[in-house]
Amino acid sequence: MIIWVILTILLILIFAVIGMYNGLVQAKIKVDNAWSQIDIQLQRRFDLIPNFVETVKGYMNHEKQTLEKIAELRTSWANTSSVSEKADLDNQLSTALKTIMAVSENYPELKANQNFSELSEELRNTENKISFSRQFYNDTVTMYNTKLQVFPSNIIANMFNFTARDLFKVESDEARKNVKVDFGSNS
Repeated sequence: MIIWVILTILLILIFAVIGMYNGLVQAKIKVDNAWSQIDIQLQRRFDLIPNFVETVKGYMNHEKQTLEKIAELRTSWANTSSVSEKADLDNQLSTALKTIMAVSENYPELKANQNFSELSEELRNTENKISFSRQFYNDTVTMYNTKLQVFPSNIIANMFNFTARDLFKVESDEARKNVKVDFGSNS
């Protein structure tokens, strides 16, 4: 009789370990999927940028520095791999794009341009998708990281070398500031 009780307890423990392990694997896969969704939207934005910059270039000659910064950020994107590096580039690019959108208000002929209107709308939609994807990613990472820290799943996580993931966050104080638009600049 005692052997059956011990076997039953052992089976329950084995199924609990298997359940916690599978839960951690599922959470890790969800994090990877959430990051993939951000990556897809950021890539979509980077694919739209060359056409957007070319459309804007002819109208905004004195905004050349901002346009060059956007091109530089787009190039840097290919050389980044970590979440924090991509988050930093994303924040810088968002600031530059907000500046162009704000400055475009001073160019009625640009605002009337069909191509600019369509690309602006595409970029706005993509920015909304990026924002949603970031939030989903951070929610998913938070749930995953919580599983790594709470008992008893933290024991299983340590046994199988599950590691915490970084949140997608604003790294610089510059990205937290409002965009400054100066219409008097002739750089």
